[in-house]
Amino acid sequence: MNNKQRWMGGVVLLGGGVLLAALLLKGKEEIHHNQVPTPPVENVQEHGAPAEPVQLQPLTVDVETEKRLLEEQRRAREKAVAEQEAKSAEFLRQQQQVEAEAARKAAEEYAAMNQRRNANQQTSDSIPPELIEDEKTKAEQKKLEQLKAKNEQAKADANKTAQQTAEQKRLAETAKLKAEEAKKKAEEAKKAAEQKSSAEKLAAEKKAAEKKAADEKAKADAAAKKLAEEKKKKAEEAKKKAEAEKARDLLENGDKQWMVQVALAANEANADAVAAKLRAKGYKVTKSPTSKGIRIMVGPSKDRETADATRKKINADDSLNMKSAWVIDWVPLDKR
Repeated sequence: MNNKQRWMGGVVLLGGGVLLAALLLKGKEEIHHNQVPTPPVENVQEHGAPAEPVQLQPLTVDVETEKRLLEEQRRAREKAVAEQEAKSAEFLRQQQQVEAEAARKAAEEYAAMNQRRNANQQTSDSIPPELIEDEKTKAEQKKLEQLKAKNEQAKADANKTAQQTAEQKRLAETAKLKAEEAKKKAEEAKKAAEQKSSAEKLAAEKKAAEKKAADEKAKADAAAKKLAEEKKKKAEEAKKKAEAEKARDLLENGDKQWMVQVALAANEANADAVAAKLRAKGYKVTKSPTSKGIRIMVGPSKDRETADATRKKINADDSLNMKSAWVIDWVPLDKR
């Protein structure tokens, strides 16, 4: 009976040790699995603390300032990610130390228990079998309860570690999503700023072109206005000069008109024949009856020089045969 109880106790202790080792090994594998490097994230808090929000600086119209702000945000994110990675590594290192210490203590306790069991086995021959069995049963029961409690604690610790690891992973994923969203917004803001800058540049170029065209039109209008004013001024000066010349001519000549008298016809028929020949040559002919006959004249001209030039032309025309034309100053009958 004693041998059977000892055998059963050994089986129980061995099974508990195997269960403890399996739990510890599972916890280490989970920790090792969670140590696989993940993409850099920012703002992961230790022990499940909420992630800090990513702070975005206000955007400005200036593209260079926008680029500088984006670069500062990128450096801030990289710094936060590096700090969080360091914290995560430190947390895992401490967790490994705790697990190693727990495993070491469990092994020491298991060895001490075996040592006590061997000592009890050596002294059991001098103690009554009933007392030995009772004490041994109580001791084994206590050890089983302690081992069970330790197993439960190890299981609880493993669950807690798994929960913490899962929470850290969740926070890391959340931070990663926030970082990607912030990056996307920053890129959209940068693109919007570049589009706005391009639109403003095009608007400025269009405004400059319109201003240049307006300036050129204003210059052209001013030049045309100046030319028109000069033309008007010259016309007014010419008009004034003509009026002055006319006034001077009136002062000098009065109502005189210079005519070229080409013949003195005895009757109207002869006068008409001579006038017809002159009109055929393109001369303006005037007839004026006098007491001596009908005077036939070409003109009038505004001055004597013009009339004399006409006289010379008539005298030189052999087809007219009027060699005795002369210049006279003549006043119309209605002005005498």
